[in-house]
Amino acid sequence: MDILHFIIGVFGNAFALFLFLAPTITFKRIIKNKSTEQFSGIPYVMTLLNCLLSAWYGLPFVSPNNILVSTINGTGAVIETIYVVVFIIFAPKKEKVKILGLFALVLTIFATVVLVSLLALNHKPRKLFCGLAATIFSIIMYASPLSIMRTVVKTKSVEFMPFFLSLFVFLCGTSWFIFGLLGRDPFVAVPNGFGCGLGTAQLILYFIYRNKSGEPNKKPSLEESVEMGLSKPNNNHIPNKQSNPNGA
Repeated sequence: MDILHFIIGVFGNAFALFLFLAPTITFKRIIKNKSTEQFSGIPYVMTLLNCLLSAWYGLPFVSPNNILVSTINGTGAVIETIYVVVFIIFAPKKEKVKILGLFALVLTIFATVVLVSLLALNHKPRKLFCGLAATIFSIIMYASPLSIMRTVVKTKSVEFMPFFLSLFVFLCGTSWFIFGLLGRDPFVAVPNGFGCGLGTAQLILYFIYRNKSGEPNKKPSLEESVEMGLSKPNNNHIPNKQSNPNGA
């Protein structure tokens, strides 16, 4: 791994860590209120799967020169596991059962990928198999803000799409895209190229709508708020005293 490749990877680690830590404000709120309210636990479980698969892919015996991919995704897997456990603790019974089931499914999928890659594949087939699995779920993770972008266009307001979150999506995607290009690794470059494009689109929307007040009758509800589309639909009225979970 050359110096430039390593430096870009370090920046990628830093930007990705910011994104992994972004939901901490939401979880402080969940713990304080002892309720998951209208938040959905599904994105955290899916991000956990992405982190596990990407961390596995980055290990030297799967793909060389990608240890920095493993370090940040291993860290992300720990953080996302904490989110999932906290969510399960405070979720209502029906939601608790659903998230526990998804959590078990995620662990089963990861265990299957690990066992197949170790016992049935070697060298290039192993890298191809693990790389495809990691790429698919990386794209799914990056695609999560699409609902928020739709809300911005609909309401003509960036109230629920914070600038710095959009900026770090762009920086994270761009740094790992460059890392993948320098390492000639399409399984790193392709999904993060998608993330780079998505981050660019978010920033463009931000600068288009930042000075517009939006349409009062179409103000987004809590489920469309900040955290990259991580809340579920709710038609109930939300009291004004409840602030945005991410402080936007």
